[in-house]
Amino acid sequence: MRKLPQPATTKNPPEMFTGDVWLDPVASPQDGDQRMTVALVRFAPGARTAWHSHARGQTLHVTSGVALFGSRDGSVIEARAGETVYCSPGEEHWHGAAPDAFMEHLAMLESADDPAGTTTWLEHLTDAEYGAR
Repeated sequence: MRKLPQPATTKNPPEMFTGDVWLDPVASPQDGDQRMTVALVRFAPGARTAWHSHARGQTLHVTSGVALFGSRDGSVIEARAGETVYCSPGEEHWHGAAPDAFMEHLAMLESADDPAGTTTWLEHLTDAEYGAR
């Protein structure tokens, strides 16, 4: 057993996010035996991810505010604090805050055998895609 170092809060890059988004790592793999990544992610109103997918899927647990989760089939799920959404392996999706309030969620995923392939980032979500719900 060991206590893991706590990295600093980072502001997520505009190449992968629209709006202001901050990430607080909770658990990051420190060696080959650790595969779980967990982060507390805070979104300003209307902020959201670009389209992306995860090799082994992603579990998202909303801790405050109202979250929106969208998939390529055009469906959008609204989730509130205490609710959890699962995105299947390889499913292209986005997630972010509703337009009128901050939101935060825990993002949990398992690293792929090749960590570089854990998350595949795609194009930015358009305002029309974000607004279609």
